[in-house]
Amino acid sequence: MADSAPASADAEDGEAERPDPPDIDLPSDAFDAVLDALDGRDPDEPLRFEGFGVARDDGDREGDAAGTYRLDPADDDPRTGLSERELHEALDERAPAVTDWYAFERVVGEFGPRRAFLRWIEDADGATVATRYAALGEGIERAWGELKVTATITDRGERRYDVRHADDAGVPIDELDAYDDPLDARDLVKLDAKGRYRPLKTAPSLAGGWVFPDLGPRDAYEAVETVYPATVANWHREREGELDVTNWRETMERQSGIYGVVKTWDRGEGYEHVNWVAEACCDDSQCLKRREWEYDDETDLDVDGGDGVFPCREPCSVVVSAARKWTRLESEQPRTYEFELTPSEKEQVEDVIDAVADGRTDEIREADTKEGANRYRTRFLRAKLFDEDGTLGGVPTEPDEDDGE
Repeated sequence: MADSAPASADAEDGEAERPDPPDIDLPSDAFDAVLDALDGRDPDEPLRFEGFGVARDDGDREGDAAGTYRLDPADDDPRTGLSERELHEALDERAPAVTDWYAFERVVGEFGPRRAFLRWIEDADGATVATRYAALGEGIERAWGELKVTATITDRGERRYDVRHADDAGVPIDELDAYDDPLDARDLVKLDAKGRYRPLKTAPSLAGGWVFPDLGPRDAYEAVETVYPATVANWHREREGELDVTNWRETMERQSGIYGVVKTWDRGEGYEHVNWVAEACCDDSQCLKRREWEYDDETDLDVDGGDGVFPCREPCSVVVSAARKWTRLESEQPRTYEFELTPSEKEQVEDVIDAVADGRTDEIREADTKEGANRYRTRFLRAKLFDEDGTLGGVPTEPDEDDGE
């Protein structure tokens, strides 16, 4: 996860300082929203912005149908009896704070996953408006899985977002396929770069070559949630201490039909098999989520849950489906097979398994025969060890009926 730092000049004392915030004009819709918020509001409860508050002034409301206003600066030197025009002038001088309030209170809307996510992008709960606006003027970058989200600001204080694959950072927009409807992301996430179907949307196999270059706050959130469904919602629940985790045993106990067989794996077996499942499926190399589910409420798994920014609250359908297959495979009785391998051939078999498990086979060059999983070297091993029926060492998988007699 990367936070951007705008280009900065070196100050005289040697410390880097941020550039000045961009000049912001107070748009009429933001000012109208302030007036609407003050309508009917108790004068003793000002509408708060960073560094000051605004309220209707009780001084002379009967003589002025529109009423007058009061500005309560942080220095406790209030300006009272302001007309609407004077209030507009005062707020225009403080346009960054007003447009920041308007962006989140009116454009983004009520507090929830969307608002928390968009505020997190620009560290709105930790940095001042001036600091954030200076950073937004240069562009704030955040990573979300394989996405790179860049937030910028207009001279009206409006947020704009560029959403693209992280691998396409710095690529000019006209060299990418540009979209403006966040729902177009549904088609972009179906296939990986090789055209293969992606059953797991949080797998690190998102294809690039596209961009949503100019989204508003709501559409930016929608695009991210379309690429990675429910990730922002679960991230927000976790931040609020409300993430509801369903562990392995509870998930398996509710399986039925063809998936009910998974429940038989828990009978007297301990939970070592669940460690194997988690190691196979829930590693950072396979899924961008951070696994938060364990074996049960009292028993943690022995494998790491990953480092993803968004949590995984329960075993997903891919894990359940794989576990069903492994349940059947593990129900087979073990047998002893004897093969003769040289030490180098044994290590090569290990290399092949590792390369396939880690998805590295495409990275191994044909000419690099030092690699155990090299294609030509593996074909040589097959030619040497397989018989004409494709059986390793000529040893059948199923023994003859008279074996052992």
